[in-house]
Amino acid sequence: MSVEFNHTIVLTRDREKSARFLAHVLDLEVGEPAEPFLPVTTANGVTLDFATVDTEIPVQHYAFLVSEEAFDAALARLVADRVPIQADPHGRHPRRINRNDGGRGVYFTDPAGHALEIFTRPYGSDPASPLNGVTEEVPGAV
Repeated sequence: MSVEFNHTIVLTRDREKSARFLAHVLDLEVGEPAEPFLPVTTANGVTLDFATVDTEIPVQHYAFLVSEEAFDAALARLVADRVPIQADPHGRHPRRINRNDGGRGVYFTDPAGHALEIFTRPYGSDPASPLNGVTEEVPGAV
């Protein structure tokens, strides 16, 4: 039996703002609304359906595997938009990216407070590379 992840609902206070933020950072398109959702679909067909709610929203973590070129472009947009970045999920390395698994990764927060991550190498793809051990500063980052 084949199983594929198809979609998830992302709760937010403002679906437009959150969907457009993610689409801008990752250079994706915001789809047509399908009430009550506003979709953003990734290259592998997974859709994040943004929904506006008026309730407490627990922080969720969304991680995106991207190419080196897409990482460069997304990081440049984050820096230009003055979105705070960090090399780790706990904020111990602000204004830095990580070099986990021989790739690059960065964490940032979306308008709803969700923890977003982009990275270029899947976790565990380079067992010789130290996890959370190597970071590098990003000029101009906040």
